Amino acid sequence: MTEYFFYWLVLINGVSFVQMIYDKHLAEAGKRRIPEASLLQWMAFGGAPAGLLASKIIRHKTRKQPFAGTMSFLAFGWIFGLSVWLSGLLNPVIAEALAIFASVS
Repeated sequence: MTEYFFYWLVLINGVSFVQMIYDKHLAEAGKRRIPEASLLQWMAFGGAPAGLLASKIIRHKTRKQPFAGTMSFLAFGWIFGLSVWLSGLLNPVIAEALAIFASVS
């Protein structure tokens, strides 16, 4: 299960990274852009770290508020959540929650 989660993160971060670069290209060409809601949706599903990285590298949507703030919040939320999960700090919490759930059922 964990293996598939990491595949998902790699895929969705790649999509978010490419979308930010493509949106910048569309903006420079004066063409119709990717909606901000769509960009943020991909980031909310896990692609925020790569979306933020692409934004900083190509200097795209770094000052556009509230988009930039939401993007940063999502990126740091994903990074924090993954760090806590990978460190094993959630294991006791999950075990306790499962024990409580099992006793209620």
